[in-house]
Amino acid sequence: MKSMFLSESRKETQVHDFNPQSWLQVERGKLMKLSSYSPSSIESLIKLLEPPILPYFKPVDYVSVLAQIHEELEQCKPEEKSDRYLLQYHVFRGLGETKLLRRSLHSAWKHSTTVYEKIIYGTWLRYEKQGEEFITDLLSSCGKCCRELEPVDVVSEIPAGASVPVCETSTSSNVQEEATMVSFQIGEEMVICERHKISSLSIPFHTMLNGPFTETNLEVIDLSENGISAAGMRCIANFSVTGVLAGNGLSADFLLEILVFANKFCCEKLKEACDRKLASLVCSRQDAIELITCALEENAPVLVATCMQVLLRELPNCLADEQVLKFFSNVNKEQQYAMVGRAAFPFYSLLSEVSMKTDPTSEKTVRFVERMVESAVGASQKQIAYHQLGCVRFLRKEYGEAVRAFNAALSSGHVYSIAGIARVACLRGNTVLAFEKLTSVISSYQPLGWMFLERSLYTNANRKLEDLDMATELDPTLTYPYMYRAINLLKKQVPKAALDEVNRILGFKMALECLELRFCIHLVMENYDLALRDVHAVLTLAPGYRMVEGRVEASKIATLLSAQVDKWSSADCWMHLYERWSAVDDVGSLSVIFQMMETDAPKGVLYFRQSLLLLRLNCPEAAMRSLQLARQHACSEHERLIYEGWLLYDTGHCQEALLKAEESIGKQRSFEAFFLKAYVLADSGMDPSCSVTCISLLEEALKCPSDRLRKGQALNNLGGVYLDCEKLDLAADCYTSALKIRHTRAHQGLARVHFLKNKRVAAFEEMTQLIETAKSNASAYEKRSEYCDREQTMKDLEMVTRLDPLRVYPYRYRAAVLMDSRKEKEAIAELTHAIAFKADLYLLHLRAAFHEHIGDLQSALQDCRAALSLDPNHQEMLELHKRVHNQETITGFDTM
Repeated sequence: MKSMFLSESRKETQVHDFNPQSWLQVERGKLMKLSSYSPSSIESLIKLLEPPILPYFKPVDYVSVLAQIHEELEQCKPEEKSDRYLLQYHVFRGLGETKLLRRSLHSAWKHSTTVYEKIIYGTWLRYEKQGEEFITDLLSSCGKCCRELEPVDVVSEIPAGASVPVCETSTSSNVQEEATMVSFQIGEEMVICERHKISSLSIPFHTMLNGPFTETNLEVIDLSENGISAAGMRCIANFSVTGVLAGNGLSADFLLEILVFANKFCCEKLKEACDRKLASLVCSRQDAIELITCALEENAPVLVATCMQVLLRELPNCLADEQVLKFFSNVNKEQQYAMVGRAAFPFYSLLSEVSMKTDPTSEKTVRFVERMVESAVGASQKQIAYHQLGCVRFLRKEYGEAVRAFNAALSSGHVYSIAGIARVACLRGNTVLAFEKLTSVISSYQPLGWMFLERSLYTNANRKLEDLDMATELDPTLTYPYMYRAINLLKKQVPKAALDEVNRILGFKMALECLELRFCIHLVMENYDLALRDVHAVLTLAPGYRMVEGRVEASKIATLLSAQVDKWSSADCWMHLYERWSAVDDVGSLSVIFQMMETDAPKGVLYFRQSLLLLRLNCPEAAMRSLQLARQHACSEHERLIYEGWLLYDTGHCQEALLKAEESIGKQRSFEAFFLKAYVLADSGMDPSCSVTCISLLEEALKCPSDRLRKGQALNNLGGVYLDCEKLDLAADCYTSALKIRHTRAHQGLARVHFLKNKRVAAFEEMTQLIETAKSNASAYEKRSEYCDREQTMKDLEMVTRLDPLRVYPYRYRAAVLMDSRKEKEAIAELTHAIAFKADLYLLHLRAAFHEHIGDLQSALQDCRAALSLDPNHQEMLELHKRVHNQETITGFDTM
């Protein structure tokens, strides 16, 4: 969604229409020289849009919000829990934590107390996991199901007779009555019924047939004007005797006729039977559309819920249906309650999110977000809804309405909405006001990266760079500051420095826009091989990506560049892959694999290798897609089972992954099958005594044919198991063997062996070799820091933070050193700095412990609760929370 929220701005770099052929012009087999390009020509190649205003809930202090939600979950009523988990979902959405937001949705589903909530949250989970439906199929093949992704059994969720009053007039006497008949005339036909049975259907019928009315003494009663056919009345007569709507092939129209009649005469049991029978006939979107209006009019809850489920399970496609769209956006309050009960806010939150991803500027998006605003209850829901509405209005250039919505969000407490207010002020020519608003926010709250980034948009060049530097210091994950600095350096004819700048963020965050920028810098530097490498990386991450402001397909640019670089044979590709893999050059390895896809090499194996690299680059969604492709292109059944095992393992289904590995081994003993089984056993911790089994499995794997890349990994893993078993010599042998076939990461394991043998200098030197060899070496610096004196440790950890500021160990170490030096405030500040942009349990755990140590029990308890929102089952965190909570309770009691 982020790419959709590119802002409108008067400050965008001005560019000319761009034709890729102008800079990839082929003349006699050579690219046009780019060294002569002027800064203005560079602007025609690169355009930097202002950062988007994200349509997410972004509280200034997300820790306190998570802590409050956790506390409320402990105290609120069961029917209120799903709303709290939905708010937690929105917090994690704003933090970009995909796994955590899915867990929150699952918790909301699990704690749903109405059928409407179960349908909405089940649908939402299903929508979030689009493209992963195959996991459900794989689990089914292992005898396991995902209940939350299956349709809700609406009939069982709305118990029979729950809303059907007993007609006491028909059951108050046990005296055997003589069966008397009554005839109902409908047009020219007569329908004969048992008077007593018909009167038992409802109080109105009982009164009509047994009360002081004319009909009481009639043997024939005319019902011709009551909207029921003779066939319908015969069905009702039969129901009055049997209690069943008999007859095969009862049509929807026929049942609707009876339903309307049942409602008119208050025949609740008959109405319920019609409701359930009609619900069983809803099989398609068209069925649901045709029946839901009548279901609402006749108050048929099972039919309404069934129709809603059918429609929602077709998201997002059903929103392209005008009938569905009109229905969802135009219902009145009474109809809305019948549709979703008290779950209107989650319902319209879901529809808004789906619609915004499809087209954030459409009329339907506006309508859904407006309905979300209308259904918002409480400050938090209003912050979420009004801010989203402001973003949508802003994108539609409806600036007056946008400001009103942003102001409403701000008034409810959503400080981030000030960014939207400032943007509009700037667009209206009031840059000073925009600057002042951001300055006020910075001085009023704990400064965050986005505040300085936003203010930088309204300052001169020098002040802009200062604010962007501060934005990066406070939140190194923001991409815009790096890109602005890189382009600024490029305009100053310092392309090497520009490249270094963009490499800073690409070292830990594979942002497509940054890869595209680096591609452009390589073009300016005439490094066409590296430019092609980055285009290959882009296409691996997003196969349909369009570059140059979305005007050119990345695949076409790759084709143009490919004509200007040397062609590799299949043997060349394997050689380059081996070299780059050994150098821990993950992006380079991706590029080689991309080129190998065009050869006759087995595609399944290549996609599998691609998925491994993508996981190392922290691109789990792209890795999942590659694994699916590996499964589709598997050359044999036993190979397909291996990829299915990895898919199951990567989605947290370890036991099922083991079953797939064993099934594959049963069909053919292979390196990958044994490796998979050993990996899952070792990593899942299913059996503490599984080390012997893992060793045996890895030894079997090494006996099977494979290439040196995978054998090196197996040897490295085997060394790790020996290390865990304290068999240091055997571990050293494995690591040494892995290094002989250039598995570079084995340096790390061998360093650990040296350290455990009290050879600290050898361990340091081993890690230094890894640092010198590996292109991606943040983790190597982190490991080396364990084998040196404090001064060198601090230097190594500073380097880790520069290379990858998302690694949390350096912050924790520095904080611990400060705490040991009795610099409590500085220690807590070090952790607070990282927590602001990285929601991490271990950072929160350590800060909670520090707060407890200095006697700030309230802050400690807040951190404990926030940490447990990240991992509710973390044992050490649970123990600390219990201890702090008990202390806080005692302290509170003492001060009363």
